[in-house]
Amino acid sequence: MKLMITNNKLYLIALIAYTALFANCSNDDKGSAKIQVSLVDAPADYDAVMIDIRDIQINVSSDASDENGWQSLEGAQPGVYDLLLLTNGEEAFLGEIELPEGQLGQVRLILGDGNKLTIDGQETVLTVPSGSESGLKLNVNADIQAGITYKLVIDFDAAKSVVMAGNSGKYNLKPVIRALMEATTGAIHGTISPASTAAVVYAIAGEDSVSSYPDETGEFLIRALDAGTYTVSSVPDEASGLSAATMENIAVTVGETTEAGVLEMK
Repeated sequence: MKLMITNNKLYLIALIAYTALFANCSNDDKGSAKIQVSLVDAPADYDAVMIDIRDIQINVSSDASDENGWQSLEGAQPGVYDLLLLTNGEEAFLGEIELPEGQLGQVRLILGDGNKLTIDGQETVLTVPSGSESGLKLNVNADIQAGITYKLVIDFDAAKSVVMAGNSGKYNLKPVIRALMEATTGAIHGTISPASTAAVVYAIAGEDSVSSYPDETGEFLIRALDAGTYTVSSVPDEASGLSAATMENIAVTVGETTEAGVLEMK
């Protein structure tokens, strides 16, 4: 792959990015992963199964029993979802969150009282068992790697979750849910030299590019990259008098961080 941006253009982009975007970038991002949460369902023989989701939370504490460790998703999408519309590849986006590298232990759904079931055109209330109102906890126990974007799929089995309450004609909601984690992107890690140089590092594929700033040790991590082959270029501040350093044919694989080595600017 050939570098698609000239050095002059890269210098200009770097200077603009460095001055305008620096305040929004943090080296702490290097140690975090993004988790995107979606809801899906297995088919069931009902007209509708409406589930009232009020909140979606991730336990960010190393202690699963720590009630203060629960954190709501960013951009959470609470609402009443018809599970039967979330089959055959359809899904509902519930929100996302940035988490430190490590292990994702648990996720929980906070349900409201708007849970309903429709059978043969007749709507009835779905009663949630006592205690579940505080949250339906799901064990994930998945390792997450910095720089990777993951999708956490909450698979709500409506057919198994709706249970008739004896001969009362009423129905209880006893959720049967799986939580599945899958990586959706990869990342590139490397180092610039000299490490003290103010620079922007780009991962370039065709006419598209993603950038990152090295930290004080010269390390960089370019995150959330689609699988493919990239050219990686480190563009120093023009005042440094150094030239850009480039590496070609850096392969990115979903769920992995590719080591690019040292980009030496001379």
